[in-house]
Amino acid sequence: MIVRILNGGQYRVDAALFDRLNEIDNRIVEAVAKNDEKRMKELLGEMLAVVKRNGKPIDAREIVPSDVILPPDDLTMDEAVNIFAGSGLIPD
Repeated sequence: MIVRILNGGQYRVDAALFDRLNEIDNRIVEAVAKNDEKRMKELLGEMLAVVKRNGKPIDAREIVPSDVILPPDDLTMDEAVNIFAGSGLIPD
C-alpha cells in the first residue's frame, strides 16, 4: 500500500501497518470531535512517525498513485475538522 504525506513524500507500507494507522486515525477523529487540538496534533505526529519509521520511501521521481493521503504535521484544528470527520482518512 502507498501512503503519501503531504509535503513529506510517499512510502510503501505493509498492509498490516494499516491496522495501526486506522487505530490512530480513529483516535484523531475522537480528539477532533472533542475539539482537543493538542491531542489531535500529538496523534497526527504519531501517525506520521509510524509511516516514516516503518515505511519504505518512494523515490520522488517515481509516479505512484497513493492509497491514502495524510495531512502534514502543521495541520490546524480548522483543517482537521474537515479531514477527520466520520470514519476519518482510513476506512474501517
